[in-house]
Amino acid sequence: MELNTATLRTRSISAAVFVVIMLAGLLISHWTFFVLFSFIHFGCWVEYQKIITLIDGEYKSISPFHRYGVMLAGWCLMIYFTNDDFRFGNFLLHPAGFWLGLLLAFLLPITELLFASTISVKNIGYSFLGILYISLSFALLTDLLIVPGVSFQSTPVFPILLISCMWINDTMAYIVGSLIGKRPLSSISPKKTWEGTAGGIVLCVAVVSVLSRFIWVLEDFKVIHFVMIALIAALAGTFGDLLESKLKRLAGIKDSGAIMPGHGGFLDRFDSLLLATPFVWLYVRVFLK
Repeated sequence: MELNTATLRTRSISAAVFVVIMLAGLLISHWTFFVLFSFIHFGCWVEYQKIITLIDGEYKSISPFHRYGVMLAGWCLMIYFTNDDFRFGNFLLHPAGFWLGLLLAFLLPITELLFASTISVKNIGYSFLGILYISLSFALLTDLLIVPGVSFQSTPVFPILLISCMWINDTMAYIVGSLIGKRPLSSISPKKTWEGTAGGIVLCVAVVSVLSRFIWVLEDFKVIHFVMIALIAALAGTFGDLLESKLKRLAGIKDSGAIMPGHGGFLDRFDSLLLATPFVWLYVRVFLK
């Protein structure tokens, strides 16, 4: 795969703008973090529902209550996983996520019975998979704002570390694959090569290992933890990329959307993060106490 300098330039410019927006949301406060990823959450849901409709036209028949209610139900997971820093005076956001989610869990089946022309278990299954695929991942990312034994108030260190792993792996895989890639990784995504994939994973681990020496908040962490997080993120992220490529192929589209020139839509940009987050979250919760 030859290195396309025009494509690389477009991707680099849009990525630079994107990085500024992401860093602002991540670094200003825990509230900007929540607003940023809530916006991304709903953007991913819109594209997911569009893709499912293209794959299975029957999904288009879901009622507006189903279409938007399931998005709100997924958002309640994000609210539920907020920590005690998310409060308005004595009002905590966390329990609101539980009760609102419980209310939606009660109302959605009722509205489905009242307003849907037909009750389709398959369509309900598509929406449930969307909650697992999109909402749960962003909920667990929100939960990583606090890691017991590491931080006792909201800090974006782990989300930034995870997102950085995604960007490093994606960028290095693209560059290495463009320069020396020969063997296609999968028919699902023909432009991906074994050389690029391996190079992205190795360089992601290497770069994160070096940068770990400068992350003062985690200065007591052993390098092995950074290596494992980077390795898990890069591997799971690669499968996340392939999964979204498979969905797009089934839907017959090139990009999930057009939010970023050269990068596509929300799902195109966050497909790796969606699959990597649960695995990194599990490692953090089990091995970092």
